Formats: sequence, C-alpha cells, structure tokens
Amino acid sequence: MFGQIQEVKMVRGCLPDFPGEQRKPICADDVLRMERVRMRSGSDTGERCGGENALVPSWDQLDSQCSATRKDATSRPIPLRCTRLSSASACVASRIMTSIDDLFKSANGSAKRKFENPNEADPTQSYKSAKLDADGDVKAPAQASVADEDDDDEAGPSLPPDFEDGPGDDDEGRFFGDGLDENARDAMEYIDAQDGDGAIGEEKYDVPWVRKLALNFEKKVNKNASLRAKYEDDPTKFMESEGDLDEGIKALSILSEHPELYEEFAKSTAASKLVELLAHENTDIAIAAIEMVSELTDEDVGGEQEQWDALVTAFMEADLLSLLVSNFSRFDETDEADASGVYNSLSVIENLLSQPTYTDIIGRETALLKWLLDRIQKPEKPTTQNKQYASEILSILTQSSRPNRNHVADANGVEIFLTNLAPYRRDDPEKDSNEEEYMENLFNCLSSVTEEPLGKAKFLEAEGVELCLLFVRDGKTSKSRALKVLDHACGYAEETTPPQTNGNTSAKGKEAAAEVPEATNSATAVCTKLIDSRGLKPLFSTFSKTKKSHDPQQTEHILGIFASLLRSLPGNSDTRFRLLAKFLEKDYDKIHKLVELRRGYVTRLSAFDSKLAEKKKALRISGKDELEAFELENIPDRLSEGLYCLERIDAVLAWLVAEDGGAKVAIEKALAERDEGLGDVKRTLQAQLDGVMAVEPAEREMLETLVGFLV
Repeated sequence: MFGQIQEVKMVRGCLPDFPGEQRKPICADDVLRMERVRMRSGSDTGERCGGENALVPSWDQLDSQCSATRKDATSRPIPLRCTRLSSASACVASRIMTSIDDLFKSANGSAKRKFENPNEADPTQSYKSAKLDADGDVKAPAQASVADEDDDDEAGPSLPPDFEDGPGDDDEGRFFGDGLDENARDAMEYIDAQDGDGAIGEEKYDVPWVRKLALNFEKKVNKNASLRAKYEDDPTKFMESEGDLDEGIKALSILSEHPELYEEFAKSTAASKLVELLAHENTDIAIAAIEMVSELTDEDVGGEQEQWDALVTAFMEADLLSLLVSNFSRFDETDEADASGVYNSLSVIENLLSQPTYTDIIGRETALLKWLLDRIQKPEKPTTQNKQYASEILSILTQSSRPNRNHVADANGVEIFLTNLAPYRRDDPEKDSNEEEYMENLFNCLSSVTEEPLGKAKFLEAEGVELCLLFVRDGKTSKSRALKVLDHACGYAEETTPPQTNGNTSAKGKEAAAEVPEATNSATAVCTKLIDSRGLKPLFSTFSKTKKSHDPQQTEHILGIFASLLRSLPGNSDTRFRLLAKFLEKDYDKIHKLVELRRGYVTRLSAFDSKLAEKKKALRISGKDELEAFELENIPDRLSEGLYCLERIDAVLAWLVAEDGGAKVAIEKALAERDEGLGDVKRTLQAQLDGVMAVEPAEREMLETLVGFLV
C-alpha cells in the first residue's frame, strides 16, 4: 500500500487504473472533442493533440507504463504526486474516469476523500489538492500542503522528454494551466467555433409559423380524441397524449403577443378546436382551454379591432358562450383548479362584454343569468373572488343595455339584489375587500334595473323604497349607495301602454288606436311611495348636513331626487303639497341652502370653462363642426365639474318659482345677494335645451315650460 499522501492533483480526467480496480466510464464531452481532433489529424493509434512530438500513447503503451509504476509502488511505500500532464497525457486522461475514493486510500483504509461529481467540474481548471492529516480528514480543501518534504518521488506514466515546466507551473510541478500547448489550444478553439455555427437563431413569427402552430395543435387534439375513443376504458393508453395536448394548448400563449396573426389563426380549424376542448372529459384540459381563450381575447392585447373581431367571431361560431355556461355546472369551486376555471370563464365573458356587439347576445342567455343570480346568493365568509366577479358581470350587463335590465328584472333580479343588500343596513363590509366591491356591484345593478318601467314595478313590489330609506336613515357606507338607487328609481320613465279600443276591432279602429298611444310616467308610483313612506324627513335631514360632511355624490343624488319628485308627483296632490311645504318651512331655509350650493357649482364650472377656452384657443378651433365636436368631447368633464348639479338646482328653483309666489320672492332675494337673478337660472336651462347633447321630448317640453316662468 502507499504511504502517506503528500499531494493530489487531477487534470481534466483521472489517473490510470490500479490492480483490482474497475475502470470508470469516460467523460462523453472529452471523448467527443478528442475524437474530432483525431479525425482531423488522420492518426489512429497515436493522435496528435499538441505539438509535433506530443503523441498520445495507445492503450497498450499506457498499460505498460502503468505496470512499471505498480511494481515501483509495491517495492517500497512512496508518496504519490500526480504532476502536470502533457497535452498528450491530458487527452488520454480525458478518456479515463477513475474513482478517487478507491484510488487514494490511507494505510489503515479508514478515511476517504469526497468531492463533487467530476462531470460537473469546469474542464478548464484543475482540481485543487486537499491537505490531509494523519487520519485522512480534510482540513483545508482549498490549499495544498506537503506532509513529507523529503519524499517527493513521482508516480504515473513518465513525461515525454520535450515537455518542461511551462509558465502555468510552479517550481514543484504543480499544475495551474489547462494542460494544452498553444497549437492544441487553437485546435480546441476551432472546434468550439464550429460547434457554435449550428446555434438556433431567433424564431420568426409570421403566417407560415402560425399555420404550423395551428396544424400541430390540431394533430394533438385529433390524436387525443382518437385514443380516447379507442381506449375508453383504459386511461393509461391516452394519458400521454393528454399531456401533449395540455402542452399544445399552452403553446398557443405566444399568439397573444402577435395579434397581427389572429386573422390567420381564425381561418384555421384550430380556433374551433380550442373552443371544443371546453367540453373535454378531462376538466383540467377544459380549464386550460378556457384560460387560453381568456388570454387571447383579453382587451389589453395590442392590435387592431378587426384582428380581435376575427378571432372572437371564430370562437362564437364554435358555440363558445354555451360551452362556457355548461361548464359552470360541473366545476366544483371547493377545488382550487375548478375555482380557477370559473374565474377564467367569467373573464372570457367580461372580455366579450367589452364590445357592445355582444352585450345583448350575452344578456339573452337565460342560463347564464340564472347561474349569475344564484352565484351571488351563495353564502360565503369571507366573500370569494368568484362571487364578487359574478356580481361585477351582472353590473356590466345591466349598465350596458336596456334589454338586459329587463331580462334581469324578469329573472327576479331586483328582489335578489335587495335581499342580499339588506345585511349592510348597519354592518359595513371590510374596507378594500371583495365584499365591499360585491356590495357596490349589487347597488349598481339595482340602480340600473330601476331605470326601466319594469324594474320600477319590481322595485315597488319588493318594498325597495322602504329598504333604501332605512339605509338612508341608519346606514353608513350604504347610505350614499341607497340615495343613488332612489335617484334612479324616481327618474322619469315613460311607459307606453296599448290604448283602449272599446271592442272596436275594425281596421279603421285599429289604425286610430295606433296613432294615439298612451304614455304614462312609471316614476310617479315610486315618488308617491317615497313620500307615503315618510321619506322626506331623512332626505331633507341629510340635505341640511351636506356642508358638515360634504359628499359630492351624495349631494348630487339628493338634488336629483328633488328634481324628480317635483317633476313626477301629480299636481294638486297631497304628496306634492307635503314636498313644497318642506322647501318653504323655517323661513325658506332649504331655498337658501340651494342658492348657496348653486354659487359653489357656478364657481367651479366657471374656472373649468376658462381652462377650456384657453385650450380651444390653443387648438385654433374655428369651424362649426370642430366646435361641436370639441364641446361634445368635454361634456362629461363639465358635468363632473358641477354642470349636472347646477342643472338640477336650477330646475328645482324654477319649479318653486312656478309653484309658489313666496318661494319666488325668496329665491330672487337670495340670488340678488351676489348680483344674480332669475335670468341666470333661465340661461342654465336654455343652455341645456340648446346644447349639443340630445334632450328627450318629454324633458324638452318640461324645460321649455319652466323657462316660461323665469321672467
């Protein structure tokens, strides 16, 4: 056996085998490089790796050298030092991987040197020697030391005579280089350069690419369908194809980054195949397909509208909507994956609703409306994201289309909204939570539906006026939302009813009946119910406190309710007299409050109009058409800056002037304090009549009548 080990150094490979040891597998990378060098040199038994005299010994020559070394090793115990290897020896060493743990054992055979897998080492660096104590324990792996300076014999194959210590070696022969001379290094660099020529370039995303993508996807879909049909009772036969199909679905994701290829993709059958996967027996595949449809139809995807329309049209023709709705019944939201499928399904519906073309189409899906209304009633604590999302879809549907509001009202939506809002009378939801947004969406749905005559009727039947007044009286966060609902519910809405024919069924009688349709204001019943339910006290009490806790939206809704009550309550009715009495009480205190608010809105609007005038001057707008377009573009900003509230206040003041002489005097006196008069109120109403925004016939008639009283 060997004596105490002094130093161990390894270069790119391992030393030759010792007797009784099994030869380790060679490093594939080194063998490949060595073979390339050998093929270029044209030599078999003695390859040239470096200089002219640096021949790599054959296996027989190597064995003879190793035998001599073994004999020397058995004659006397000598320490082993593996000195630097020539380029030839390095090539040979790269073909031999010998276990260091078995090779270097101490005399007592107790300790072993351990190291990381040589295949993972950097081939351009040498292994550093380890300093071992008498027991063979590692003390400093990063530094080599000599245990016995007197004994420095070397073992291993003898070096060729023409190899002297190079610049990469120290005086003791330690190796710090790469084991190659200049010629060999040049050869290896040439091989590396040749290997780099085959690198894959950047893929080009064009029409041929998307056709190939679609074709590969179709093949995976068809293969999976075929195997499922053939081995229906043996899932192991088609599971691999299902994994490939899942990868194929995810591969379509790159398409969302290139919307210019949407139209080409829509022409292929891959678009319909993707939608068909929503009905796949494996819900994981269906969920993956839904997620991909959601990603491709996202409105944030860049591109032209025509490109988006082409893809969505292909999806809708493949019955996308029905398949989405049918999946809701088989998803179990207690499972995280299925809950994700529901969320992505709602995301697809939201994407479709971003275009007005599909709002009415989606609203006609009675199965979808039923599921959404059922979903928002499901008790949850805390409110989940899917429940909130379902309420948001309903909010979008009701805000975007009048027919959709009627569909929701027919589906008993008003009563469902009120029932689920009732718990928030005294308990506010957690701030910035899903539950808070859920509550907000339900109030928005209710506000939209009650704009329609059918919604107003359902609102009265479900005692919605009484509940909203409780919100105004006792609510906190829900207070301003309830005022919004009452504002919309009291709004004027004509309901055309078929005229009475008195049994006259002749053609002439029918023609006369068609010429005189009967129109009624469906808001009258709601306004009357509000007064009869003692709603004036909480309304005027809230109005009086607007200065202390000013909520712009709350004030806006109260002013809207006042204007609607004065417009819709029947003349000479008890309810109308009770309303007028509230404005006249306490020495016209409410009238002074209205005039005070009016001044604030006039100031805000004047400042905004001054900025608009400067902007118009900078844009050099002069033509009539350009001026109308500019004014129409800025109408929403002017309304939010106080124009809407100013119009409501002046309408209320005009009604009070027309209704009561004492109120007219009080209004003129209050306006005169700031050098204003009824003419200023008249200009506001006349501007509303002459503005670029369309005015409904019934409202135009009312405004013209009020303008006549302001003289």
